[in-house]
Amino acid sequence: MARLLIAHAADDFQFWHNLQLIKAFRCTCALVAVLFLTTGSVFAADSSIIAPGATLEKLGEGYAFTEGPAVDRDGNVFFSDIPNNRIVKWSAADGKFSDWLKPSGYANGTYFDRSGNLLAASEQKGELWSIAPDKKVTVLATNFGGKLFNGPNDLWIRPDGGVYFTDPLYFQPFRNYDSKKMMDGQHVYFLSPDRKTVTRVTTDLAQPNGIIGTPDGKVLYVGDLGGGVSWAYDIQPDGKLTNKRLFYITGSDGITIDDEGNIYITGSGVAVFDKMGKQIEYIAVPREVTTNVTFGGKDRDLLFITAGGSAYGLKMRVKGAR
Repeated sequence: MARLLIAHAADDFQFWHNLQLIKAFRCTCALVAVLFLTTGSVFAADSSIIAPGATLEKLGEGYAFTEGPAVDRDGNVFFSDIPNNRIVKWSAADGKFSDWLKPSGYANGTYFDRSGNLLAASEQKGELWSIAPDKKVTVLATNFGGKLFNGPNDLWIRPDGGVYFTDPLYFQPFRNYDSKKMMDGQHVYFLSPDRKTVTRVTTDLAQPNGIIGTPDGKVLYVGDLGGGVSWAYDIQPDGKLTNKRLFYITGSDGITIDDEGNIYITGSGVAVFDKMGKQIEYIAVPREVTTNVTFGGKDRDLLFITAGGSAYGLKMRVKGAR
């Protein structure tokens, strides 16, 4: 279907939007069962994770398609507006939005390292970037085994600086594809802490997308959007993943984790699971697709949600894991 869209798209934006609807449909279908498990109001006073009296607030709108939020040490949130080829900053101090980097390499997922550099999954050429505070870009990875990445999508940095990133295939209008130079599948990769070696750490997933790890660096969660399943793995010192196990029967576009170990999965709203895989909450978002989520704000207790052309916030009782 994606190849047909490439041949017949009327213009770049409509083409890109149609592809995202395909992606959203897959994720929404996977989360329908989750939605029906929900009882009562998501903003109930007795919620174990949402602040009493909190309501979902639209923080900003007017973007083409928001994705990949990351929080810096001051609680500011940076997110991608992919079709507009920019990274936007939301200020924790005054709640204002401003363009931070344009062009952005059509960045998707982002994550801050301990040095304050913003690592970004750049889809334009299928690269992994490190963007310094002065906005100087360093390309960290471009290929594996001589084959170009499909298009790095989301990433997580473990405590020692090693980087896990997903590499699904979504045909994008801003990139030329050559099947002879592309990967033989859609996998998860690990960039070593010294940022010199890339290793493939999964080979059996359909379309890995969302990814997050625990603060102690011991467990990695991967949402297989194409497979409709999310997995948990044990992380080894050399980056390899062992003890693959089912976390929940739904894939995910974006994932985050709070300081109690609860996992937040996006698609059709935000579904929240405890560390054992039991659903404990569902947050409805008034958009056709909820793409990603992180914790921001000065106290890291604002659940910052990217969805369609908007960004939302919800005050939480829990905080984002550091």
